Amino acid sequence: MHKRTLGNGLEVSALGLGCMGISHGYGPATDRADGVALIRAAVEAGVTFFDTAEVYGPFVNEEVVGEALAPFRERVVIATKFGFGIGDGARRSGLDSRPEHIREVADASLRRLGIDTIDLFYQHRVDPDVPIEDVAGTVRELIDAGKVRHFGLSEAGTRTIRRAHAVQPVTAVQSEYSLWWREPEDEILGVLEELGIGFVPFSPLGRGFLTGKISAGTAFADGDMRSGLPRFTPEARAANQAVVDLLGAVAAGRGATPGQVALAWLLARKPWIVPIPGTRNTGRLAENIAAADLVLTPAELADLDAAAAKIPVQGDRYPAHLQQTIDR
Repeated sequence: MHKRTLGNGLEVSALGLGCMGISHGYGPATDRADGVALIRAAVEAGVTFFDTAEVYGPFVNEEVVGEALAPFRERVVIATKFGFGIGDGARRSGLDSRPEHIREVADASLRRLGIDTIDLFYQHRVDPDVPIEDVAGTVRELIDAGKVRHFGLSEAGTRTIRRAHAVQPVTAVQSEYSLWWREPEDEILGVLEELGIGFVPFSPLGRGFLTGKISAGTAFADGDMRSGLPRFTPEARAANQAVVDLLGAVAAGRGATPGQVALAWLLARKPWIVPIPGTRNTGRLAENIAAADLVLTPAELADLDAAAAKIPVQGDRYPAHLQQTIDR
């Protein structure tokens, strides 16, 4: 797979692997051996960029990623995150980016991942109670200590990005971005281009919806976060099917799948965008990876943009209490 560069010199595969769903968010966790096998299949297919976080599980996802990537450490880039308060093995409500907590998370993540240095350390959500300058300064200290290589932000607004970048250069910002969630185009992408920061879209396939495998009648497993998201009510799924139909029309003409077109559209936006689709299925993994070789024509891209602009996507990304954690 061809490579792309995030920020100040972090070279990664054009598509990464979001590992959250192996352990968290989509019903019961995948069998550990199957999760390890899937991650290793991604490495063998050319993926070098792997995304996890302490809160996924919590904790267990980092352990699975660490085990899977141990034989390939010199070939891969591992990203993880800090920023939530977690205690007694379960996630507590509330954010925590106090400097002492960041340092604790870094050490714990290094142990679980079985590595000496975290390649990319994101603040998972902006903590309004801790100045971003203190956060960036703490990560800079971790970089100086050799525990972290690069600093990232997730779901951060433009003012936060600028303030953080002035203290410690930000290598990448991670936020949701896809054909059915284009808010980053309003301000974020312009600021990232100005500052030379990479962009890592999570949920580039709309949490699976843009693959065309989810309909208004799909029943989600117990513990699947989508059952609590406004965008995934049966009514919203029925209304949003128009986006999938649009992708399917382009895919049919290229011998591709809707999901591959969705990923190819993202890759065409900017050369410093690296989507991280997640999956639990090796067949879907192969499908996603093949999207890196699908180059949409300027006419196809223009048609997609024009048609998508006429489709009003229904439903918020998150319920109200989670929306409040998004920095603006």
